[in-house]
Amino acid sequence: MRQIPFIGLLFHFLLLPISSQAAEPIVPRLSAAHAELTDYGFPVGLLPIEVTAYAINATSGDFYVDLSGSCRITLPPDNYLAAYSKRIKGRIVHGRIAELDGIRVRAFFRWWSLTGIRASGENLVFEVGSVTAKYPSKNFDESPACGGLRSSS
Repeated sequence: MRQIPFIGLLFHFLLLPISSQAAEPIVPRLSAAHAELTDYGFPVGLLPIEVTAYAINATSGDFYVDLSGSCRITLPPDNYLAAYSKRIKGRIVHGRIAELDGIRVRAFFRWWSLTGIRASGENLVFEVGSVTAKYPSKNFDESPACGGLRSSS
């Protein structure tokens, strides 16, 4: 019977956990709220990763999404700074989010409240009151992580 030297066996068991951990990429886990977005025709990247709870009324479309705290992210492609409140509310139907409350965007040296989002073909149309801006929806295929996450008081 062949004997494996103790040092060789120890070396093998010490390296095994390192190699198996390195092979598995760390992928953020998206919430059911992200899946719900896709059911309504929107990309998951409209919501940050840090969703802790959500509810939707299937009849009226009224919804809320809770984050682990208020946060800021940079929106593609023009690198606008967006501020998300701890709670985001609105009304959703397929291809349209209206009465949106809880997301503000900094543009032209001022903060603007995002009031709605529409899916239009391969684009998303963002509404700030009566002003709109159109961006390719593929820019929002990945859900961003919050920077400057703060717990709300």
